[in-house]
Amino acid sequence: MSIVRPHAKSVVDDHVHVIGAGLAGLSAAVRLVKAGVKVSIYEAGSEAGGRCRSFFDSRLGCRIDNGNHLILSSNHAVMDYLQIIEAENTLHVHEEAVIPFVDLEEDIRWKILLKKRLGLWALLFPSQRVPGTRLIDYVTALRLVWAADDKAIGQCLKTSGSLWRRFWSPLCVSVLNTDPALASAKLLRAVVWETFISGPAVTKPLVPKDGLSETFVNPALTFLKEHNADFKFNFSVRKLDYSNGRVARLLGRDSAVDVARRDMVVLALPPFATQKLLPELGVPDKYEPIINGHFRLRELEHERSFIGIVGGTAEWLFWRDNIVSTTVSSAKALLNKTNEELAMRLWCDISRVFSLRQAELPPYRIIREKRATFTQTPEQVQKRPKMATAFANLWLAGDWIDTGLPATIEGSVRSGEHAARAVIKNIKIYQGP
Repeated sequence: MSIVRPHAKSVVDDHVHVIGAGLAGLSAAVRLVKAGVKVSIYEAGSEAGGRCRSFFDSRLGCRIDNGNHLILSSNHAVMDYLQIIEAENTLHVHEEAVIPFVDLEEDIRWKILLKKRLGLWALLFPSQRVPGTRLIDYVTALRLVWAADDKAIGQCLKTSGSLWRRFWSPLCVSVLNTDPALASAKLLRAVVWETFISGPAVTKPLVPKDGLSETFVNPALTFLKEHNADFKFNFSVRKLDYSNGRVARLLGRDSAVDVARRDMVVLALPPFATQKLLPELGVPDKYEPIINGHFRLRELEHERSFIGIVGGTAEWLFWRDNIVSTTVSSAKALLNKTNEELAMRLWCDISRVFSLRQAELPPYRIIREKRATFTQTPEQVQKRPKMATAFANLWLAGDWIDTGLPATIEGSVRSGEHAARAVIKNIKIYQGP
């Protein structure tokens, strides 16, 4: 017997139009309907999820994700979102509060602890440090704490030695998707603070059991439909009409939607699409690619898990069942490679990590996301706009706006949450006490 949650009763007559059904748009819509607000969602494509989704791949004969994402239990916006849509049980929780790594060049393996109770005292013991590092290496890294917001990581940290190669560099390229030496020190500091310093005493890694859509998208769509949200797929908003400092109409290719005087609009599109609708808005305008490779093995005698890689082509390996997925961040240098060349290089990493004897390249799928994130240098970070706009009823959401975090799933979900809160607050102000 299936249990259907009761529809939320609308507490206001106001209507919010959410443009974009990626993770930021879904996050905003979920928060809004939970508060009893009527929501319409407009998506240019035929399905929701944007860059965070799963699909069936005929070559591999199974569903795969368009990208790989590691979630941490300290990502509070993500965890709140999943709790609302009742999708917490779709995550596989790693019992160890660690992130495993392997250096393929030197055949060394180690783990980064995520237990805050140990604190900095753990660094007094060589066994708790990254291999090849000294206590003084961590002390000098405190310069990141006092770095000015306009500084790059390479201006704050030593970009050589074991701590850089085996910790800072892989951490930076993974969460900032930008050349580590050139990336924003401000954004790295935010990640270090939320992951290793503040928050719960123990942070555990989490990965979707089945796929990104099954965790982040499908449960959200179910929740929104049960709360009477209105979906308009294949509706591309081409232009916004304004009247008296407010958005008054959404113009599609063949139709238009009137925005009533009390209605609000949340624009949750990528920066390049947003600027087409708001030409006067300054947005980040440089982008970084991510390349993901998925391989179907005949068999894999390893339990579901993941590992960070140093000294290879990929930075991360994720595996479940007999599918192994790889991620290469900030991959501009590899975009000119053919899919077969990329597959051979990534397969070499996989073979070395698992000590596989299978020499023949297995079935694979290469996915190139050429504009996966904006380039997160200090110069580009300064171009991130605020959530509020010059129009009284228009708000922005997306991992590229000024969330204080890198362009990650946590940043995307948090942006939608904040936009929803701003909309609800303005609805209450508009209604009066």
